[in-house]
Amino acid sequence: MPKSATSDQAPPSPRDSGAIVTYLINLDRATERLEKLDRRLLDIGLPYTRIAAVEGRTLRFPHPDFSDLAYRLLHGRRRAPAEVGCYFSHIAALRAFLTSDAEHALILEDDITFAPDFIAVMHAAVARAEDWDILRLSTVNTGRAIPFSRLFGRYRLAIALTREKGAGAYMVNRRAARWLVRQMPMRLAYDIMFDLEYLAGLRAVFVKPLPCQQITGEATQIQNQGPDFKLPKWRYLTVLPYRAWLEITRLIMRLGYLGAAALRSLRMPLK
Repeated sequence: MPKSATSDQAPPSPRDSGAIVTYLINLDRATERLEKLDRRLLDIGLPYTRIAAVEGRTLRFPHPDFSDLAYRLLHGRRRAPAEVGCYFSHIAALRAFLTSDAEHALILEDDITFAPDFIAVMHAAVARAEDWDILRLSTVNTGRAIPFSRLFGRYRLAIALTREKGAGAYMVNRRAARWLVRQMPMRLAYDIMFDLEYLAGLRAVFVKPLPCQQITGEATQIQNQGPDFKLPKWRYLTVLPYRAWLEITRLIMRLGYLGAAALRSLRMPLK
């Protein structure tokens, strides 16, 4: 086991780790990924608890935590076992967090790289915890997030008005974690469901520029699943109206939060 990793069976007490606990999601067979990320985390001085990722190919269906019908109607695809395993793995990390005493959790997938000042970003963001429930530290999109407040140095807090994919690195508070765990059985891919926080009145905020990068040249274990997972064109009869509703509500809700957050930022005393 890499020297900065902690036992899956005996995670460190949050009282020893402070107000933030870190969970790294990693498949048992992905030992090289674990070694690489362990070195990166060691370099920035961040202890973590490993969460053994769920191996999608070992799952048996039908599964009580996966709704095949809803997945087809809302996502427009046949189930992809690796995607189901990814979803279950994130839920396992969130459940581990909710059994702790920590106020915030940092959740990481094992293909992440970090900016040299990542730890400072993380602590500055916690100092501004009233501004977010989910703090997104990476994305696989190229969409624009609109800054509304300075965090520190070159970093800003920002809000995306369009859908962002990827959940490689993010922080959550306990309220957001409880909501995410309640989104079972699985009906959507995790990064899509994860981007619907506004439906629950939660606030998702980006750090810009991103302090974590997920596009590292690693061979993906989930994406590029191919056309075999897509359903015929009839899927658009349910998928397109659902997605249109999501895009409209996302824009309205996040514009409202962006305006409120900008006003709060203007009222903050200068430091």
